[in-house]
This record gives sequence, structure tokens and C-alpha cells, in this order.
Amino acid sequence: MPHPFRATDLPAWADPSVRASSLDPQGASRRTFLRLGMAGGLALATGAHAGTAVAADRHGDPRLAWLVGDHHVHSRYSHDAKYDFDQLARKGAELGLDWMVFTEHSNLGHRDKGAAAQHEEIMAARARNPRQLIFQGLEWYIPAAEHGTVFTAPGRHEVELLREFERRWDGKLNGWAADLPENEQRAVDALRWLAAQKANGYVDDVLVLANHPSRLGIDSPHEIRAWRDAARGICIGLEGAPGAQGDADPAWVAYRGSTRAQRGEYSNAPRPDSYPGYPVEAYRTFGGFDWMTATVGGLWDAMLAEGTLFSITSNSDNHRTIWDTWRDGDMPPGESFDSLGWKPSPVDAGTPQPGSDFWPGEFSRTHVGVTRHGYLDVMDGMRRGRVWVDHGHLVDGLDVRLVGARGRSSTLGGRLTVERGTSVELMVKVRSAHRPNPHGVLPRLAHLDVIRGAVTGPSTDRDSWRAPDTRVVEQIDTSGRSGTYHLRIPLGRITQSCYVRLRGSDGNRHGAGYLGASVDPDGPLPHEDNNGDPWADTWLYTNPIHIDVR
Repeated sequence: MPHPFRATDLPAWADPSVRASSLDPQGASRRTFLRLGMAGGLALATGAHAGTAVAADRHGDPRLAWLVGDHHVHSRYSHDAKYDFDQLARKGAELGLDWMVFTEHSNLGHRDKGAAAQHEEIMAARARNPRQLIFQGLEWYIPAAEHGTVFTAPGRHEVELLREFERRWDGKLNGWAADLPENEQRAVDALRWLAAQKANGYVDDVLVLANHPSRLGIDSPHEIRAWRDAARGICIGLEGAPGAQGDADPAWVAYRGSTRAQRGEYSNAPRPDSYPGYPVEAYRTFGGFDWMTATVGGLWDAMLAEGTLFSITSNSDNHRTIWDTWRDGDMPPGESFDSLGWKPSPVDAGTPQPGSDFWPGEFSRTHVGVTRHGYLDVMDGMRRGRVWVDHGHLVDGLDVRLVGARGRSSTLGGRLTVERGTSVELMVKVRSAHRPNPHGVLPRLAHLDVIRGAVTGPSTDRDSWRAPDTRVVEQIDTSGRSGTYHLRIPLGRITQSCYVRLRGSDGNRHGAGYLGASVDPDGPLPHEDNNGDPWADTWLYTNPIHIDVR
């Protein structure tokens, strides 16, 4: 059965029984933002179970509480990671995470022993950390493609589903890595199998997200579209920004003597099985974000222009944190990862160890809008696309509403239906960063960019990665703003179906976007090798809101 909840399961900042004076500065800021009406209502859960719904506005558009999380975290149950659950859960809590997903790599040791042993630890971690929502997941080797996050709602069969999925459908374990049509079909069949497990009630919910999609160039556009279409609501999106954001930090590069380091470990070139239609620039991040997301008018926009939602996220992909002094624990004599299914707890070596990651919540954050506090509610918020992401704790809070005739509105991931010629406007509420981030820098949002694209329907070319009608249509200077402030952005009269999304920056590093200044005059840029200070180049992205003209 699903994990039971109590009123104290609310995150401390949202629980009215927790005195504001006892909150840390980040929690106090989120409490203030909630009271200002952005998330009005989650705090009404006092005295009730932690599934109490939040209020809706007078037009039925829900007021959302934004829970911060990370869907891609590894522990010592992955062969190439090293931390204990409590280390990761504690760090996540310190850094403001409300939820996290442990996604261990598929391999024989994990399938045979590790997943079940890990589940026992997760159950204990849930009991010790009742304010955090801790999911168990898997990093799937997608047949003929890259990796993907697979995770389920807590329940009687959560670990059984993951183990059976790993056995049946993992590309590495089953030898399905080759770029062959039959292997691409196996990925589609795997997603349909997951949908069937949800439909028959074996698990309450399951979600899939494509991880670091441009890293090797092997996730072709037609494959990503096929995953989206295989079973609607299962594969809901992709990592807009990968983990490993510390790989090219200049101070870390100098310490370890790296060469060709890039943010996200995106330091590759095309290989024989890479999709030949991708340019060489696709193998680098732009402002730390994947090329598919960072390119205005690129693949993410091409999918949104088809008129359907496809979400983005940002996460740590934590394996080994930069400047951390813990090393792998020593294996017992005669044992290996495959024989045990895990690695012993790490040992403090006293000196910095190899790594390229940040702690969960330290740099990358995925904010999910919910109307209730719980596991299924986070998954529902993600499926609905109520998501925005930021790096470097760029802002404390963000709420976006698209408002049409008679005050009808829709929020991120939603749709607003209007009569042709109706005027609409974006109503944006921003809570600026009020304290230094974990790097000791007080972030400042320099500008918000409004990106708009026409909806042209399903693409006849399943490998198209261009959305020629998408561009930055307005840039709002926010450099002099602080505290909580409101922006009212008119979009004019809508004459054709379209979508709109937002992007923000600290303003430190930008230039003409990949498709030119006429499309994106101040977009993110790739870094030269070994010189990608992530803290000095931070961005935020929101999911789109679609506008349907009738």
C-alpha cells in the first residue's frame, strides 16, 4: 500500500504548526511566498492528513505549492556512485529538497540483489525523513538509445515492478544497444508495458524521463517522438539540463588537472551510431542546458509546436560530488559489486576525491506545482507539466499564469482556449533570491525572455528538430527588482494556436542563440573546454502554456 502520511509529513516551510522563527532562511522565504497567495492553501492542511487540497482561484485555476526536487540521484547501489542514503537525504534536506528519486544503474548485481536491498533502506529512510518524499527508481539503458529515469509511486509492488522491468526491458542487460529498428521498437514496447502495469493497478503510477539526451547524440528525434507517443502520460519529457554541472568548474579543473572538461560531461563528438542530423554543437551544453532545450526553435520547441506537452527537468545526477573527501568503501575479500548488488559505505579519505557533481539541490532544482502534498501529487504535477527549473538558486519563487477573456487563466503545462482575436497576457510573480546560494553568491535575475511559437500540428518529418516559427518575442529587464514583484506582459491578440514559455538569466554570459540573433538575441552559449564556472552562468526555464484558438 502507499506510504502512510501524517500532518507532520508536510515540508516544514508549508506546515503551519512549525513556527516561522524556527525555519532556515530558505524555508522562511518559501513560507512568505506561500502567504502572499502564490501557493495559498497548502498551509490549510493543519490538523488534517498531508493530502489536503489547496485552494483554487475564482476561475478554477489551481493555486499551487511548488515542491523542489531531483529525479536523478545515485547511491552506493550504483556501481559508479558511493554515498549512503542518509548522506544524500540529509544533504538534500539541508539544501531545501522536498522530494528526490534514487535512480540506480541497471546491472546484474542491482537486478538480482541490489534493488531489493535498496528498497529496505528506502523504507527506513522514509521513516527517518518523513518530510521528504523519497522515491525508488531506476536508470534505464534505453534500447538503441541513452539512459532514462523510471520511477514509481510507493506501494506494494514498487520494487517488484522495477526489477521485472529491468529484467525484461533493459538495453544493456539484454544486449540491445545497437542502433537497429527492432531495438528502437523494444523501447516503445517497454513503455507500453509500463502503461499496462499502471492500467491494471499493479502500481499506482509510473513515469519516465529521457536523461542527458544530447550527450552522445544517439537519441534521435524520431525515437524521442516515439517514446512520447508510445503510451501518453508515461514518458513525459527529458532532462532540459543534465547533472555533472561541476565538471568544468575552473578551480576544480585546476585541482585535478582535467582536460576537455565541459558542464554536464558533454565533451563528446559524433560516433557511428549517433544521429547524423545533429550538428557538432549539439554535443555541448549551452549555459549548462542540453542543446535540445537551449536552442530556441530547436528540438524541444519542434515537439511543443506539434501541440502536445513535453516537459523538461534539471537534476544533479549525483554520483560523486566535487571537493568531497569521501572515497569508495572497501569490498570484502572475494566480493564484487555484482556479487553483492551494492558497495560498502564510503570512507572519509580527508582529501578531495574525483567527481563532477553537486549534491542534490545544491545547484540544479526542479520545481513541481502541486495541489496536495504527497508522492502521487508530485507525479501528477510532473505529468501535467507544472514545472520550472533553475540553476544556482537563481530565484526563490516563480508563478506564471496566462490570462484571457473574462479572467480565464492557465498555468505552466496547461492550455488556454480562446476565441480568435482575443487578447491575452502573462501574469508572472517572482520572488527574488534573498540570501547567498550554496556557493556564497547572492543570485540576481537580470532578465526574463518570453519565447513564443506557432502550433503547426504533428510533424510529417519525425526527424525534424526545427520549429521555424518559434523565437524570443520580448525581453523584460528585471535587474533592478528585488523582493516579490509582479510582471504583466501583454501578448496581443491571438490569431492562431501557439504556446509561450519563459527563460531567465543572471545576465552574466549570453549572445546570439544557435539559430541566430533574429531568433534569440541573448541566448546561452557553450563554454570553452575546462572553463565552465556554473555559478557564474545561471538560467531558469519554464514549461510552456499552450493557447488553442477556436
